[in-house]
This record gives sequence, C-alpha cells and structure tokens, in this order.
Amino acid sequence: MAVFAKPGRLPLLLALLSSVSSVVLSSKFEVGGSDGWVIPSSKDAGDDFYNQWAAEKRFQVGDTLSFKYKKDSVMVVTDEEYENCRSTQPVFFSNNGKTEFQLDRPGLFYFISGINGHCERGEKMIIKVLDSPGGPRSPSGSPPGGRKSDDDSSDDDDAAVLTSASLMSIFLAIVGTLLSVF
Repeated sequence: MAVFAKPGRLPLLLALLSSVSSVVLSSKFEVGGSDGWVIPSSKDAGDDFYNQWAAEKRFQVGDTLSFKYKKDSVMVVTDEEYENCRSTQPVFFSNNGKTEFQLDRPGLFYFISGINGHCERGEKMIIKVLDSPGGPRSPSGSPPGGRKSDDDSSDDDDAAVLTSASLMSIFLAIVGTLLSVF
C-alpha cells in the first residue's frame, strides 16, 4: 500500500505498465514462413497460398508483418486494385528485400507484389486485423480443424508467442520488484 501513498508514483507505474503491455501483446509474423514473399508454386495451392496462410493466423492492431524477398516488392492497395492485380498509386510500397509492415488499424489490408505478373500468379494476400489487442489468439501453428500443412511456418509464429510470454514474465517480475521497493 505504500506505493499508492506516495504522490507521483502511481502515474509512473501506470505509464510503465501501459507501454510494456502494448509491446508484449503484439506479434511479428513472417509472411510465407521460411519461403518468404515469393510466387507460390502450384503445389502450394497457387492463388490461395497466402490467403490460406493468413486464415490460419489471428492478426491484431499493433502486429507486424515481415516480408522477406529478392528482386520483388510489396504493395498495400485497395480492394479493387487487389482484384485487378494492378496499382498505379499504392497506399504503401517497398522493395528493400526485408519489409516490415505494422498493422495500425482494424479492418482489411490488401497486399500484392509490385512486379508485373507476380500477383496474377498468386503473390497476393488479404489480411483481416481485429480491433482488440487483448483478446485470445488462435493457435499459431494449427490451421482450422487441427491439421498441419506440410510447409508450416509455425516455428516463427511459436517463437513470437514464446517471446511475448517471456516478455510478460519479465515485465511482471519488474512490476513486482517496483511494488516491493516503493
């Protein structure tokens, strides 16, 4: 109770709790798993490869998508541009080979490759972002129905969940220490 009796300490603790919890609750997803952002092979379900990958995940505001690729690009476009596989003025464009894109709002995000012909061959994806960062997350490595695909990227996603859990444990230890000191 001594913490609350001292003026100025409660806002400090609340600010600390707020800043760390937002970091802990966000995850990083490696788009396409170990293959990265590439034209899917026909064995990978072609046009639906990335949408199937995305359907197995639960994305929330604050999460980050990591695109790894060579001689390619990533664009965020409108739904119409997604359907046409073409954009002259994308919402976002990157061609640096390792693009990090933070999901900053709830709703749908439409991603396509900016290289001519790649989108038409399946290098495109729709991401649905949920509003609440505090809700339960789906099991990262398991598609609906509990099946695992042959080319599963669960190691990267499990690492993100493990990192979040580790950070939360460290955070709670720090808060506990601060509460006992003050």
